[in-house]
Amino acid sequence: MSRHARNMKLLKEINDIDEDCSEIEEHESPEFEESGDILSASVDYDLSESYDEDDSLNIRKRPKITRVISISDDETEENEIAVDGTVWEEMQEGSIQGRAPLHNIFKQISGPTGYAKRNIMLGDASSAFSLIIDQHIMDHIRMCSHSEATRVFGTECNITREKLNAFIALLYARGACQARNLKIAYLWNNKWGPSFFSRTMSRNEFTEIMRIIRFDKKSHRSQRLQTDKFIMISEVWNRFIENSQLCYKPGAYLSIDEQLFPTKARCRFTQYMPNKPDKFGIKFWLACDVSSKYVINGFPYLGKDDKRADSIPLGEYVVLKLMEPYTCAGRNVTTDNFFTSASLVKKLLAKNTTLVGTIRANKRELPMLAKVKKDKMAYLSTKLYKSNNCTLTIYKSKRNKKVSVLSSMHKTVTIEKDGKRIPETVRFYNDTKFGVDVTDQMARTNSVKSKSRRWPLQVFYNILDLAGINAWILYKDTTDEKITRQDFLLQLAEELAKEYQQIRQKDNMQEIIKENIHVRKTCQIGYCKKNKSNKICVYCGKYVCGSCVMEKNYNL
Repeated sequence: MSRHARNMKLLKEINDIDEDCSEIEEHESPEFEESGDILSASVDYDLSESYDEDDSLNIRKRPKITRVISISDDETEENEIAVDGTVWEEMQEGSIQGRAPLHNIFKQISGPTGYAKRNIMLGDASSAFSLIIDQHIMDHIRMCSHSEATRVFGTECNITREKLNAFIALLYARGACQARNLKIAYLWNNKWGPSFFSRTMSRNEFTEIMRIIRFDKKSHRSQRLQTDKFIMISEVWNRFIENSQLCYKPGAYLSIDEQLFPTKARCRFTQYMPNKPDKFGIKFWLACDVSSKYVINGFPYLGKDDKRADSIPLGEYVVLKLMEPYTCAGRNVTTDNFFTSASLVKKLLAKNTTLVGTIRANKRELPMLAKVKKDKMAYLSTKLYKSNNCTLTIYKSKRNKKVSVLSSMHKTVTIEKDGKRIPETVRFYNDTKFGVDVTDQMARTNSVKSKSRRWPLQVFYNILDLAGINAWILYKDTTDEKITRQDFLLQLAEELAKEYQQIRQKDNMQEIIKENIHVRKTCQIGYCKKNKSNKICVYCGKYVCGSCVMEKNYNL
């Protein structure tokens, strides 16, 4: 075939292809339906071109894709439907910064309650501590420890209130001095140990209390363990939470997270968390005030809870339980991706409480853009969606990583114009997420924790750490005294040990008097003419004669 004939045949095939494509476009062109000022179009096809061996054009049909496009005068928005049917409407960036939240308007006065202000005195750190660890807790520990001593030694071992206070004072002093890793023998050593320990209590007394201290009665334990795995210290923990809530009213912003108290003691609910600095421990769910870091609520994780329905996720159950005393007041709670879900947002909004938190990409209520790892989003760009009363912020913080923040607090979202162009919701989350983390970090800095194989004693150490933080916050806010937490703990230890030190000193002086009752020595006061006397002052331990001071002024 000549060259001219081949060119004419190829031109005829191209004309036939153009006619076929025009017929397909006329047959499958989208139809527009006018509805007011908005036109909606449904596109149900997709074309792709490929040539086979005969150089003929084939049209392949792809799976049906449905998109809803809303066209207005000035903007074009796309709606995406999630797997569970949630409709997400793309929204534009807001232009108002620093506005009031949409749903929550907090009107209460935060800080120490009137009960705390009436009982805390300036210069008296123990007055704040006694509100958190009250006399009911101390009496309960004394009663349980007395029962254990009777069972072990067969004789009564009475632990007085002053002696138990001195024991707790030594625990706080050891934590404040960061000497918890030292052996007990070094703390009572005249060469290496602080004199405060030997002046307060003997080493044998300290180890004896450490041996017999208990927080429940063993005779009733087996029966109560069937209903409460935490019964060996649950009464002390519950009373500690009640006292903390009674003394402080949190502000508008709360934070909920987990705390892993490190311990390898034998326990049925010990957790292994490889992403934590300490891999093993007992997990606690805590709620803290963001501004002050005050612990307002908490409970331990004991495994499967029969009270929780199977339809309720664990994270949702934890948040609702911790927030129960503080809902219906216009507060906001910040959570991480373990807790956040659309169903939790709806339940909190029904109680006039908003939520801001990161959300995992595998949630069924999220649009496809939040799920896929590879997309066409530019670095440091943001996509905003809204659905009902929620806003979803998808922010590409790294080139291969996106962050999704779900918020029921923000109606619109502004974006920073410089730097990393961080959205307002992401900035708010970064500012309010760290309440529990900072509290846990403070507790570990001056912790009273020491080695023990008994998990109830380990939990008691955690209670003392958290109680020390709460008492310090109450004391500062009530008295307006600027004092560091370490100085507060040392002052608290000194005040708790003072009464027992005086009792111990009197006992020692009386023993000295009994031993030297017939021994006469020169008066050590110095106002007389070196008179001799067998009388000793029980306060200073010096020999005193009747010429220097009247005998009735001394407790002989």
